[in-house]
Parts: sequence; C-alpha cells; structure tokens
Amino acid sequence: MEQLPGLLTQLQGPEQVLVVDGGSRDGTAAAAAAMGALVIHAKAANRGLQLSVGAAHASRPWLLFIHADARLPLRWPNLLAEALEADGVVAAAFRLRVDGGGWKLRLLERLVGLRSRWRGLPYGDQGLALAADVYHQVGGHRPLPLMEDLELVQRLGCRGRVALAAGAVLVSDRRWRRLGVWRSSWRNARLRAAWRLGTEPEELARRYR
Repeated sequence: MEQLPGLLTQLQGPEQVLVVDGGSRDGTAAAAAAMGALVIHAKAANRGLQLSVGAAHASRPWLLFIHADARLPLRWPNLLAEALEADGVVAAAFRLRVDGGGWKLRLLERLVGLRSRWRGLPYGDQGLALAADVYHQVGGHRPLPLMEDLELVQRLGCRGRVALAAGAVLVSDRRWRRLGVWRSSWRNARLRAAWRLGTEPEELARRYR
C-alpha cells in the first residue's frame, strides 16, 4: 500500500482512475479513495478477476492496467500513444526497470526487454494499454489468480503486435530480493512451463505464494 499514493499522484488529471481492491486490510481502499480514485471491491483477491472488474467499470475508450507498486515514466501518456499509433499494434507495454542495484537486476531487465520485444510477451508488471473495444472483443482478462497477463497477451497477439513503448515502468525489487534474482526467475520459468502443460491456475497460485 505504501507504493500506491505515488502511482495515483502520477495518474492525477483527466484520466479516470480505478483501484480494484481484493479484500486488503492495510488501508489501501481508504488511501485510494482519499486521493480521488474510484475504489471497486472485488469478490476475491484474484488478479484476473480484479482486472476484469475494473475494466467493466471503466468508461473511457482506452485502458491502462498497471500494478499498484509501479511508477510510470515521464510523459507516459505520450509514450503510450506513440506506441499504439504504429501499424499493426493492438496493445502496448513499457520496458521493465527494477528499483534496486546490482548487475543481476540489470541483466534481468535486459532479458525481459528482449522477450517482450522479440516475442511480444510483456507481463503484467510492465503495464498494458489498449483500446477498450479491443479488450472486450478478445474477451478481456479471465478470472485466473496467476498467468492472467500472459493468457491475455497471447490472445492479443493473434490480432496484432503487442509493442513496447519508449519508456520504462519502475517496480519494487521486493519480490526478487525475497527469493534472490536467479531463484525467483527460475521459479517463474517453471510456473510458466507448468501453465503451458495445463496445470490448474489455483495450483500455480499456491506455488507462487
């Protein structure tokens, strides 16, 4: 919750800002409401469900999905608009920048950038922007507790290119610091492989915790 006010400050302006709370008890909902965001309460702490609920309440023609611990780059609306205007692009994400020091995190960022650019597979912590009508046409986020971002991006890839905007979103290094960069990356790779082999999302979420 401590990261959310900074993100909401960046979103101040004409944009419609929605925060979907999955039952937090740390004051997140109250803090978001105090800063002018529309707070929506989901039935469960399920990332896919929360994102879908947020999109259902949105009234603008464009959507940006962003995690609460993220920091957007300067001129982020312009950077996204430029990326989305390119031929064949159906959605856009940012490059990943992790708020921490060390060569391991810098290498991780480069590898994420290569995967995102060459394979068109950015993940949820990089943000995702697209037209609302495209989002609903492909079926939106499915109520998956994990892999909801990859599953949606793969469907979007069947309609066009998922591009990287010319800017990086800054995220906390908490996740990588807790397990270590290599151990965390290996665990995530194993989870993605298990998902592709058909492991139930609930089981993947249990392993992720």
